Amino acid sequence: MVRRTRTMAKDNAANGEPAESASKLIDQKIEALADWRGKTLAKVRALIKQAEPDVIEELKWRGVPVWSSDGIICTGETYKSVVKLTFAKGASLEDPSRLFNSSLEGNTRRAIDISENEEIDGEALKALTRAAAALNVTSKKKPRKS
Repeated sequence: MVRRTRTMAKDNAANGEPAESASKLIDQKIEALADWRGKTLAKVRALIKQAEPDVIEELKWRGVPVWSSDGIICTGETYKSVVKLTFAKGASLEDPSRLFNSSLEGNTRRAIDISENEEIDGEALKALTRAAAALNVTSKKKPRKS
């Protein structure tokens, strides 16, 4: 099955502009950052795509990159001091490498805050991404029987 990257037609059409692919807009966001945050976001994006080659890239919530596969896997937000990867169902995921270091108090989400000059364990992030995608498949609602 071939998946296509979704577009931001709704947001751009409202401004009278042609729709661009979400992937292209994420490229532009990374390029516009032009500092360690852009490099970090590009690196984690590449790791996510290696882990889940059919991942769907979207932009939501005023330009936040979102990676989905049968539901949201994670978002990639950039702040002044961190790049934050928030896993939508992170509280339900095993994290043997202890990547999660933020939003630990909630019942659903978990996040990874990556600071400047901080290395992330690529293999552990790919494993977490694959586990999140697998959880999305197993937790999909079953159709009701009539």
